[in-house]
Amino acid sequence: MASPPVCDYEGSDYRTRFWEGQGRDYEDLAERTALGRLLPPTGDTLIEIGAGFGRLANEYLGYQTVVLFDYSRSLLREAQAHWGHDPRFIFVAGNWYELPFVNGRFDTIVQIRTLHHAADVPALLSQLAHIARPGGDYILEFANKQNLKAILRYALKRQDWSPFALEPVEFAALNFDFHPRWIRQQLTRAGFRPGRTLTVSHFRLPVLKRFVPASLLAWLDGLAQPTGRWWQLAPSVFVHNRHPLYGDPAAPDKFFACPTCRTPIADLPHGEKNGRLRCINPDCGAIWLVEDGLYDFKQAQTG
Repeated sequence: MASPPVCDYEGSDYRTRFWEGQGRDYEDLAERTALGRLLPPTGDTLIEIGAGFGRLANEYLGYQTVVLFDYSRSLLREAQAHWGHDPRFIFVAGNWYELPFVNGRFDTIVQIRTLHHAADVPALLSQLAHIARPGGDYILEFANKQNLKAILRYALKRQDWSPFALEPVEFAALNFDFHPRWIRQQLTRAGFRPGRTLTVSHFRLPVLKRFVPASLLAWLDGLAQPTGRWWQLAPSVFVHNRHPLYGDPAAPDKFFACPTCRTPIADLPHGEKNGRLRCINPDCGAIWLVEDGLYDFKQAQTG
């Protein structure tokens, strides 16, 4: 069965085109406020799914091991340029529908501003449930189709799709908005236990961002975020989830697994930044490259 399509930011200028100097200081501050409220400050292992260039990496410094995972090698190289000196950070390129980690590996999973690229949310959540250490934490952000702007546009007949319908809406290729109730249903089916909910980016309006300081907007947003407990009308929603309780924590010496056949594979010798990881399953034998400290699980090698 073919894997779902993946949004590829390889070679993109995403960092400079979308974030740096692009008037999104408010969104960045508001998201950090929400993340700080939901993320356990310390822990053993954390993975960010769709970490890109490592925008939020400094929020994870309380963890002993931090994996920045993304499909784009080039964005991970940007993250590595900033955080590669810190031995806590591991940079892994791969497909989130074929995660290259052993079951029960991560205490904490973070996923912010990436679920909207997921063509198959249940398949993705199934993968995350496998690598989650039982009883841990999953901090998820998703784009909310039931936001106030969408409701007004629908009422004025300026958009065809209903913000009240449960199914996701693909408003552009591989760009989806989700109904909060549908997301909670999928999380529950995957074994996660949704809990505290925050609404974020209430003031994402150009005129406000132009005339009101980003720090003040973020402070006001922080006051409004707890209303997510009762209703979700903002364009962005954060949900804290508990990991599934089934399964066992990963053994301390097990980290990577072959994404093709799920067989645990040995890491490089300590201190090595280049090499090849070979699956020991005789029916598989896939080879994965490590180049300058970047683990590349996007495409298996042969020979």
